[in-house]
Amino acid sequence: MNRKILFVIIALAFLGYVGYSFMDSVTPYVGIAEAESSKSNVQVKGLLAKSAPAPAMDGNDFVFTLEDEADGKTMEVRYHGQKPDQFDQAHHIVAIGHYDGTVFQADKLLIKCPSKYEKEKGNAK
Repeated sequence: MNRKILFVIIALAFLGYVGYSFMDSVTPYVGIAEAESSKSNVQVKGLLAKSAPAPAMDGNDFVFTLEDEADGKTMEVRYHGQKPDQFDQAHHIVAIGHYDGTVFQADKLLIKCPSKYEKEKGNAK
């Protein structure tokens, strides 16, 4: 009987740990305003702001300005890495990281480019 109880306790502890680890790794999509008030890592989707300074390298960081499609709010993003290959063709940009009070510190960028299939679909019409 004691072995069964011990097994159940260990199994519940393991499931609790897995659940906690999973919840900690989930990164929600938010707008720029929500990203600026968030205390944890988030994903911010937007467009490259046309009215801001051109994207450029600053030391080891790639710096650009992201614009929220919904409300036009902008935010400077500092990506800790090199400029992604297809950044200039990007349709949408998703920055994953946290806001430090002045700038969004991105650890990862997802570049969403227009698909070649969308162009082909447009020609088929």
